[in-house]
Amino acid sequence: MFLTQFVHRALRESPQRPMTVFGERVFTASESIDRVARLAHGLGAGEGDCIALLALNSDRCHETILAGWWSGATVSPLNSRWNAAEIAYALTDSGSTILVIDENSAPLVPELRTLCPDLTRVVYCGSGSTPNGMIDYDALIADSEPVPDCRIGDDAVALLLYTGGTTGRSKGVMVSHKGLMTSTLGTLAAGKPAISDGVNLLANPLFHIAGIASWMAQNVMGGTQIFLPAFSPRIMLEAIDRHRPTTVGVVPTMLHMLVTADDIDAYDLSSVQVVRYGASPISPALLQRAMKLFPRSGFTQGYGMTETAHITVLSAADHLRGGDLLRSAGRALPHCEVQIVDPEGNEVRSGTVGEIVTRGDHLMLGYRNLPDETAAALDGGWMHTGDAGYLDEQGYLFIVDRIKDMIITGGENVYSTEVENALAQHPAVAACSVVGVKDPKWGERVHAVVVLQPGAQADLDELRVHTKSLVSAFKAPRSIEFVDALPLSAAGKVLKRDLRDAAEATDVTK
Repeated sequence: MFLTQFVHRALRESPQRPMTVFGERVFTASESIDRVARLAHGLGAGEGDCIALLALNSDRCHETILAGWWSGATVSPLNSRWNAAEIAYALTDSGSTILVIDENSAPLVPELRTLCPDLTRVVYCGSGSTPNGMIDYDALIADSEPVPDCRIGDDAVALLLYTGGTTGRSKGVMVSHKGLMTSTLGTLAAGKPAISDGVNLLANPLFHIAGIASWMAQNVMGGTQIFLPAFSPRIMLEAIDRHRPTTVGVVPTMLHMLVTADDIDAYDLSSVQVVRYGASPISPALLQRAMKLFPRSGFTQGYGMTETAHITVLSAADHLRGGDLLRSAGRALPHCEVQIVDPEGNEVRSGTVGEIVTRGDHLMLGYRNLPDETAAALDGGWMHTGDAGYLDEQGYLFIVDRIKDMIITGGENVYSTEVENALAQHPAVAACSVVGVKDPKWGERVHAVVVLQPGAQADLDELRVHTKSLVSAFKAPRSIEFVDALPLSAAGKVLKRDLRDAAEATDVTK
């Protein structure tokens, strides 16, 4: 099982169909695959090597990842929002001597060369003139002869994806060919996240597992990939109107920005048949608004993590059933097992909150150079996700919080997502996040950070009364902060750590 299998099928079955679209640049399957085979030669990597990729989404990211696999190398897509020290750590840890970089990160190269003396080749894949000391991407392809696909797969490391990186030491997750293909096929079997021979609009970054999963699903189903280098409501809406994709992938923060866009009615969204979302919790209120925005689309939610890829899916049929299912992350996919366990690792009964664990061929091989962390995460052959949740009697998974984000206030456990779902139902609330902050009386207090709808007004008392009408009184926020926007990671997740630190630094009490 090797991840370039779809490439050979596309070349055989539909060589003249567009495979990649980036702005005005379009390559057919035949053209794209020829470029991949030449790039594999030009990069000069082989089995056991690692190629680092530091670039915003584009067709050249697609080609670089495939060229790495074509030559038997590992590819490490790096977070384009990291600073030089974080990037240098990943380059050193991965042993990368080859870096493919675009104009967004090219100014960091002199510092990276100083920090990483083993970095011998820097290939410039961005727009405009190639900076001095770097290799021009297109010239490298033009000057290289195509080489055959080495067809290395199974337990070989296909991707090295680094988690975190803003505090502490980032961990390199080793994803095998077999693991990624297993997850892709299992998701396609149960969740239908891509249309056969369809058009996928890719806005999720390819350094994140959500972007990789979306890209791989359409690759396996055949069709065309449209790459957006960055997300904004206008950019995505214009791309949907122009390119007529059948599938789009988003995170909840993207969905919120789409449904609140001022000129949404000016765009034709009727081509979209599948809307995939995930990566962070979503409120039922936001989901219902999004379903009205794309009334012809089936919605699917995928839950997983870098170390596992998708492990559950809430299908389009589940979304149509509505009700409490809209709070669920769906059922376990056919390729994996999912359990809820107590702190001792014992499986708990349906409806009981515990840690979500999973096992199967979809799991990472481990963390690079971190044997102790790998052993702890894969204890007993199960990947311990660090997420708290429960399974109902029909096997639907409900995620209640990150275990480390659970709030203990006055001796009671409070799960932030439950409070966020309640707050989000207030008509004045556009977005919100809930964290626990230190409190001399309660140990921790429930603190909410709220973005209001344009022109709307609300205060702590009003939102407390509203929240207590939906959840127990002790779960209602005891302090609140109103902000213009929530801090987000590059993958679109709310940075709760930043919210918690800011609240404790300012001692917000109202």
